[in-house]
Amino acid sequence: MSADDQPTQPLPDPRAQWVLSSPAEPPRRKRRRWPWLVSLVIVVALAIGAWFAGDAIARSIVEQTIRQQTITQLSLPADQQVDVQVDGPVLLGLIVGSLGEVRVASDDVPLGRLTADISVLAQDVPIHGAGDWSGAYATATIDETQLQTLLATLEDFPADTVEIDAPDVAVTFELNALVTTVPVGVALTPRAENGELVLSPTSLRIADAEISAESIVQQFGALASTVVRDWDVCIAQYLPAALTLTDVQVDPAAVVVDFEIDSSILRDASARENGTCA
Repeated sequence: MSADDQPTQPLPDPRAQWVLSSPAEPPRRKRRRWPWLVSLVIVVALAIGAWFAGDAIARSIVEQTIRQQTITQLSLPADQQVDVQVDGPVLLGLIVGSLGEVRVASDDVPLGRLTADISVLAQDVPIHGAGDWSGAYATATIDETQLQTLLATLEDFPADTVEIDAPDVAVTFELNALVTTVPVGVALTPRAENGELVLSPTSLRIADAEISAESIVQQFGALASTVVRDWDVCIAQYLPAALTLTDVQVDPAAVVVDFEIDSSILRDASARENGTCA
């Protein structure tokens, strides 16, 4: 076989050679997103922290303002201890124009001749005083000594014998029968009626024996009128006119009196003045 008859070898494809000799393409790296998430969390945490820090500062300012206004508007002594608590977010309340719930309390608050422990709860309180709150309530707690002071304003009422005997108020009347004096123990039950405090006799005792009202009247006649009657007690003269008596309860150590407060006290000076007795 001659050289011309030898089979020819195909020439290598240069493209294949380029492919084989080219370095492999490195795999694409996935974008790491967690640093962005961490940054976002940090920003949110800082924003929340700033909100709560700002809310705490705003709460302190608002509570201090309420405390000072309470002392000023009610003519309390400058050193009167007044506890104020504003519930809910204060900054949000300042933005929308009202505070969700405000509590104010103080012990031994002077009310004319009386002193009492006072607590107040107001809901949805308008900041600028131009609107109405959704509700406001006050509670006055009166001990036995102050109750005697209050009842001493009643004519022919033996206030110095008054004792708290839950759920009633006990008092002793003395009825003169000929040449003797008969002590009559009376249990008086307090109630709120048309915004007034009323004491009604519920039981009578002579010498530790219970006796009916009819028997007292039969035995003592007109003298018994001071024993079997209701006693109307005016408390409006000691409190702002915006307060309306709603309930009275006798606890073992004190008489607890509840009031509803009209929103007019926010904007009407006369509503902050003491009421009058009919």
